[in-house]
Amino acid sequence: MSLISEGANFRGPIVASTLAEPSSASVGDYIALMKPRVMSLVVFTALVGLAVAPGHLHPLTGFTALLCIAVGAGASGALNMWYDADIDALMTRTARRPVPMGRVQPGEALAFGLTLACFAVVVLGLLVNVLAAALLAFTIFFYVAIYTMWLKRSTPQNIVIGGAAGAFPPTIGWAAVTGSLSLEPVLLFLIIFFWTPPHFWALALYRTEDYARAGIPMLPVVAGDVSTRRHIMLYTLVLVPLGIAPWALGYAGVLYGVVASVTGAIMLALAGQVLQERRPVERACRHLFAFSILYLFLLFATLLVERGWGGLIARLTA
Repeated sequence: MSLISEGANFRGPIVASTLAEPSSASVGDYIALMKPRVMSLVVFTALVGLAVAPGHLHPLTGFTALLCIAVGAGASGALNMWYDADIDALMTRTARRPVPMGRVQPGEALAFGLTLACFAVVVLGLLVNVLAAALLAFTIFFYVAIYTMWLKRSTPQNIVIGGAAGAFPPTIGWAAVTGSLSLEPVLLFLIIFFWTPPHFWALALYRTEDYARAGIPMLPVVAGDVSTRRHIMLYTLVLVPLGIAPWALGYAGVLYGVVASVTGAIMLALAGQVLQERRPVERACRHLFAFSILYLFLLFATLLVERGWGGLIARLTA
């Protein structure tokens, strides 16, 4: 059963007949292809996973791991922009990206993304360890093939399932140090996984027309804003206890527990405003969207400062 709106134009990636045309791309265009803002969040959460992991890490190995994770995130962004160029051109938020604007040809974006992906995975496998490389390869595959090519255009649960791709970096950082996984990195994965739906649905609620015009079956387009607001609250109710769990399970100290509790209460209050506010809901959604970024940053930054940063420095200088 398809949940795609009728009349939506799903042509898939733009297969340009202009591959032989001279490229007008600048260095800035290729940087934009890598989605640097997303990349910065990926690197930061991976750094936390790397910092809190037990064991010794050579400084060069740690730098290599973070570099490969950053390059892998950039590869995912470039491949996403290659495939989504047709719908990016229809949305106000994405219409000025390099491929729909014609500054980067689709074939160039594809080649750039594949080159970055191969470099990141191979170097991580050769210079760090195979598990970290395998997790990075799976993350790129999941984001590009499972989310971008399949889920995004076929189900309103695209963000829920596809959010797993953005939740993997802490586990990759952990695996880079230990060569294994345990409950703690899985917990960090779950925090990001359950954070993603309320974060993106808050954005989608005030960008509904954009998604509808592009034919993307985001939850507000398919189920309406009332159902979306309920879903935001439900996922936030799961997210907040997960955010407190590292302290409750003894992986973090009192400072983290206080930060997680206070910011979690604010998240719940903002989700409650989105749930209760009648149209227009744009103001409440913007507040939730903006604070959700701060919420995730504060959780991971506190974890880094409280128990990861000192341990990381000690390991690097040992």
